Amino acid sequence: MTTTHDLIVLGAGSAGLATAFRAAHHGARVALLDPGALGGTCVHRGCVPKKAWWYAAQWAQVQQLAVDIGFASRPGALDWAHFGDLRRRYIDGIDQRYVQRLQQAGVQLLRQAASLRGDDTVELEDGSRLTAPRIVIATGGRPRRLALPGFELGLVSDDMFALRTLPPRVLVVGGGYVAAEFAGLLHALGSKVEVLLRGALLEGFDAELVQALRGQMNAAGIHLRQVDAIQAVHKTSDGISLEVAGSAQPGPCDLLLWAVGRVPNTDAIGLDAAGVETDQAGHVRVDAWQNTSQPGIHAVGDVTDQKPLTPVAVAAGRYLADRLFGGKPEARLDPQNIPTVLFTEPPLGMVGLTEAQARQQYGDAVKVHTSQFTPMQWALAGHLGQSMMKLVCVGDAERVVGIHALGPGVDEMLQGFAVAMNCGLHKADLDATVAIHPTSAEELVLMG
Repeated sequence: MTTTHDLIVLGAGSAGLATAFRAAHHGARVALLDPGALGGTCVHRGCVPKKAWWYAAQWAQVQQLAVDIGFASRPGALDWAHFGDLRRRYIDGIDQRYVQRLQQAGVQLLRQAASLRGDDTVELEDGSRLTAPRIVIATGGRPRRLALPGFELGLVSDDMFALRTLPPRVLVVGGGYVAAEFAGLLHALGSKVEVLLRGALLEGFDAELVQALRGQMNAAGIHLRQVDAIQAVHKTSDGISLEVAGSAQPGPCDLLLWAVGRVPNTDAIGLDAAGVETDQAGHVRVDAWQNTSQPGIHAVGDVTDQKPLTPVAVAAGRYLADRLFGGKPEARLDPQNIPTVLFTEPPLGMVGLTEAQARQQYGDAVKVHTSQFTPMQWALAGHLGQSMMKLVCVGDAERVVGIHALGPGVDEMLQGFAVAMNCGLHKADLDATVAIHPTSAEELVLMG
């Protein structure tokens, strides 16, 4: 049996849902296909449960700050079972709301995997077929797994939210978002954490602020060190140990987290049958309009090589639906000035170009302003850690092309500055803005 729609979306993560909702809003008949939970990685194995953990880590630190300023209490341990129930209840609510919204929007939700059978047809697990003149691939990605002896003794990020107790000793392998964030929050909750870097720490963020974050992680007791090739993992009577070439052997640990990147879910969806090209890493190749190599087939989100951020996936899906069904032929994602925050301890955020990127693009026209200070809540408690903020400007008029911030609260303050950058922000605009005092955000408008 074949059923006809205007649009078929493969994948019900952030990208697929955003595309489906917006297309249905424009009157399209939409089928959304996914055998998994609605919301995908972000809701169930990424952004949302991780942010819940991060809040718990923040509150653990606030307990200690409260003691340091005179409250007559002692920091207590997290009740993992209670916290886990709260987190699951919150996420279940998101899933239920998605079901309701899809029903209200008239989107046909099919909880099945599907694969392409041409440029306008998909085949479901039960053998039925759907056709549509437009198909969107939004199947996302998954954690990378290594062909390494003993790899299965460790966990990947998908596994972390099934933990029921805090592991006393943790080894994290990797230097990206996942590695840095889990290292910080596990340490804040009470684990002893060591991070093994096989390359640079946090590529893509401004090097000066990354170095400042690294210093704060080391000062807090998170040990970071470079290692050569990891050859094997072993289970011993004292936990898990790594066999590393050319250096002292790490471990033992109670939990090993592999944070070694992600791979796109493109290996079982019939791309060859539909003539859809991928790059060497397996990402679906798309142009600036989310078009693949096959007319009528598009791709959004982490299945492409665009920035692997939920808001990017959502925006790309909405713009695509606007273009295809909303009468907006010029609608597309603008990759410039995309803000992002790393939920480390403390958080690190950025929007625009790093200093290195700006100097490569603009040379000697770049001017940089920085500010380092101890945020008031730390200073009041006698803590000496410092926040750091940085403006990257270009030309005599000092147009702001990059904003970078490290410290408590930057995760919330950067959104408004991102809006300003999209409106053509200049250093003079910041100078002319009256500061909110006393705050950390005021440092961005008071730089000399």
